[in-house]
Amino acid sequence: FTSCCPGWVKFVEYYYPEMLPHLSSSRSPMGIQGPLIKTYYAETKGIDPRDIVSVAVMPCTAKKFEAARPEMNNAAQATGIEELRDTDFVITTRVLARLIKSFHIDLTMIQDSEFDNMISMASGAGIIFGNTGGVMEAAVRTAWYNITGEEPPAALWNLTPVRGLAGIKEAALDVPGAGTIKVAVAHGLGNARQLIDRIKAGAADYNFVEVMACPGG
Repeated sequence: FTSCCPGWVKFVEYYYPEMLPHLSSSRSPMGIQGPLIKTYYAETKGIDPRDIVSVAVMPCTAKKFEAARPEMNNAAQATGIEELRDTDFVITTRVLARLIKSFHIDLTMIQDSEFDNMISMASGAGIIFGNTGGVMEAAVRTAWYNITGEEPPAALWNLTPVRGLAGIKEAALDVPGAGTIKVAVAHGLGNARQLIDRIKAGAADYNFVEVMACPGG
């Protein structure tokens, strides 16, 4: 199972703790970027990490809970500075919009500029990551490359079976060197519950499952 959605992770902790060993150990993009800012970025820019305030702008209120989890202290572990948090504050996109409006900022009057290139260039997989099916598609592309050593075929650049707003989506992919990989995508926790119950009952079997708590991702 994927592990980038904090609402989904908490759902599993509460209702299906026996499934926790099957969750990916990878953190969410916010959970990865936070400590990178206060370690790698701080070091390369010569900034004391205690002088950095990391603010994440997210569409999801569960990200506030994620940032407050005690596990989100990799920056403190890496630097030995106990008071460091990986992410200091999380504001929602709605709050950001209200701030922009309250400060009378006209976005059409702001000159375009390049985004901060902290580590590398952005990827197409990163762009689709937040949509339902996007994590699955990005992971399948990466798995194909890691297994075969070749760029994924055109079909994996638009993996139609896992896209769209159907509550539960399924696909089977033939990957050279790995055989048939069966994947599933669910968005909305009601659909996630249905999928888990089917798996537990032996009615479904997958190699990889993506779940996002919010409808649409």
